[in-house]
Amino acid sequence: MCTGKCAKCTADLLFPLGLLAVVGNILLFFPNGEVWRTEEITEKIWFFPGVIGAGLLAFLPASIMRAAGLEGSCCANRCGMMLSMLMSVLGVAGALYCMIISAVGLQDGPLCDTGDGIFIYPFLNSTTEESYLSNQTSWAVCVRPKNVVMWNVVLFSILLSIGTLEAVLLLAQIVNGLIGCLCGTCMNENLQTQVE
Repeated sequence: MCTGKCAKCTADLLFPLGLLAVVGNILLFFPNGEVWRTEEITEKIWFFPGVIGAGLLAFLPASIMRAAGLEGSCCANRCGMMLSMLMSVLGVAGALYCMIISAVGLQDGPLCDTGDGIFIYPFLNSTTEESYLSNQTSWAVCVRPKNVVMWNVVLFSILLSIGTLEAVLLLAQIVNGLIGCLCGTCMNENLQTQVE
């Protein structure tokens, strides 16, 4: 398989993953589908792990990879593959950012009202043995927003998974870009055989 085609396939996978990450991050702002005040929303959401990390920082290398994989494109050459490799490093950093923020968001738990009208992090200082993630009965501690624990667990888990998948794809593209930079994209060879 040509390195250019491989770059295009990787880009075609990164675009929907980035879009899912952006949607997941936006949904985190509306626990249980309801609108809450700024100070009643979990702090880790404001770091925008899906919008910035797995979204924008994945779209940038994906666009360069797509251009490097298109026949006849100005980027379908060794220079384009080198640029896609360098942009993939930026994408890996974004994916790692998404993974770290999502993991911390999962560990700390959601901001919620425990029944006294004050929003706190009830699971913040729990140990791994008493983690709320493995003890669903403890989720009842959060009264408002309703189902906020499940909402945060599902969406932060999705963001963590997307970030991991993006990191793997982008690391593979770094290797692919290096090969394409050293050996060429084989796009020009395909064009020459079609002309003959």
